[in-house]
Amino acid sequence: MTAPTLRVFSGMQPTHNLHLGNYLGAMVNWIKMQETHECIYCVVDMHAITLWQEPKALRQHIRDVTASYLACGLDPKRSIIFNQSQVGQHAELAWVLNCVARLGWLNRMTQFKEKAGKDKEAASVGLYDYPVLMAADILLYRATHVPVGDDQKQHLELARDIAQKFNVDYAEEIAAAGYKDGFFPLPEPFITGPATRVMSLRDGTKKMSKSDPSDLARINLVDDADAIAKKFKKAKTDPDALPSEVEGLKGRPEAENLVGIYAALAGRSAAEVLREHGGSQFSAFKPALIDLAVAKLSPIAAEKRRLEEDPTYIDGVLADGAARARAIAAPIYRQVKEIVGFVSA
Repeated sequence: MTAPTLRVFSGMQPTHNLHLGNYLGAMVNWIKMQETHECIYCVVDMHAITLWQEPKALRQHIRDVTASYLACGLDPKRSIIFNQSQVGQHAELAWVLNCVARLGWLNRMTQFKEKAGKDKEAASVGLYDYPVLMAADILLYRATHVPVGDDQKQHLELARDIAQKFNVDYAEEIAAAGYKDGFFPLPEPFITGPATRVMSLRDGTKKMSKSDPSDLARINLVDDADAIAKKFKKAKTDPDALPSEVEGLKGRPEAENLVGIYAALAGRSAAEVLREHGGSQFSAFKPALIDLAVAKLSPIAAEKRRLEEDPTYIDGVLADGAARARAIAAPIYRQVKEIVGFVSA
């Protein structure tokens, strides 16, 4: 058999508006990858319902996130863009992988503990098990690379563990099918850029989040110039001037965050930013950051608003992407069924 295609899979949940952290931490790299990889970008609506969603709002959020994907620069002709629930093989493969994954592996997943909180007994089974669905999302396409943030590395490791155990458990059948090195490739993480982990504007020790109760903690991709300016002006800082070298940012999480955001928006390194702005007070640095952010993000917000006025087009992108995704997923899942011993008509 030939080596797996260099294929990227990633996705975002359709909950709330996407923000600057989603853009700099993921979307910028997604767009670059379109040039070098076969890219599959999913709106993971099945993951979204691990916490209850109001159905009408969920439908709107699916379209909103899709519009954000397109407005940021994902090309539906070069990439496959679809919502997860339109491709039934995601759920089917997840069940097979549930029977491969081990309970102890899931018990080590820290995100479930964080999201479920103290009342774990009241959490949905889906919330506990969604890392296996995430593994199915990736392995269904035999993806080789997954752009992930630091908080998702553990889930990618689980996907690799599940893939490896499947390859070992069914080694004889897999070899008979012509796969010498295992059926599922072990997906590699793809983490790049100076702002892969964008932090809250109100607390530089916490990740920028859609669920933060304070809207001042994040820059939403739909924010206008006034909102962007207001939020950066109110962003938490410390009283010291910016250092001239990156080492001077240690122990200064808010300063490090703002410098990282500037660097990522400008396509430069933090060291280059500090060579230009080192010694400046935040009263001088913030206006420069605001001007840069407005210049980069305002066109995205404008394009998103334009796309949202044409939901038929958005639905068409999702339908076309789902058809292309099924064309890849169906034969792979058919092989999985044969490997595990299912009888198909």
